[in-house]
Amino acid sequence: MPVRRELSEPRRGYLDLEGTIMIRILIAIAVLAAFLALIMTRPGGNRMSGETMPADAASPAPAHLQTATFGAGCFWCVEAIFQSLKGVHSVVSGYAGGTVDNPTYRQVCSGTTGHAEVAQIKFDPKVISYDELLTVFWHTHDPTTPNRQGADTGTQYRSVIFYENEEQKHIAEGSKKKTDASGLWSSPIVTEISPLPRFYVAEDYHQNYYRNNPNEGYCSFVIAPKMAKLRKEFKEKLK
Repeated sequence: MPVRRELSEPRRGYLDLEGTIMIRILIAIAVLAAFLALIMTRPGGNRMSGETMPADAASPAPAHLQTATFGAGCFWCVEAIFQSLKGVHSVVSGYAGGTVDNPTYRQVCSGTTGHAEVAQIKFDPKVISYDELLTVFWHTHDPTTPNRQGADTGTQYRSVIFYENEEQKHIAEGSKKKTDASGLWSSPIVTEISPLPRFYVAEDYHQNYYRNNPNEGYCSFVIAPKMAKLRKEFKEKLK
């Protein structure tokens, strides 16, 4: 009996150790599964132009619509402004002009990818022209400050017009020259005018940001004054 007791006690300890290890393995597997599920469902995954769009652009765009792509600082501001105009069918926030495929917001904010935060606008040229969109563009951000809009600093906040074709290029260059000569801004306009590269749709939580978060701090203190200026200067063009 004593021998039997001596053999059974180590065996019991072994089983306890084995059970503890198994429990830890199961816990680790559960944590990993939860982490992977979070990654798969988080608002992230960028999309290239032409793929699934956010709610603002969910309905099919009529064939006669044209596209304008502008960068004027934080894309939350640009989106809110152009969503308010008559003739604008949809506005999608995204990234363009960089060297990294499918960039994330964190990567773009680092200033290392070369992308600008932009808004891609689908508009009806029968209601509002590309030149009229440009007029709003010049009036609702400061195109004289390189890589900066207010407190937002970095190449991702640069003033930029990405044109779709030679006609847009011609209109944009003429509009820039005309605005520069008008004295609207006391300093020279430094806005970049470049052909549209690949456009990446930003993460879902960036879409319709002002509409969804009107009382958020940035919206209240930065976007709201821009919207007030828009209503004052372009009342007749608003929806």
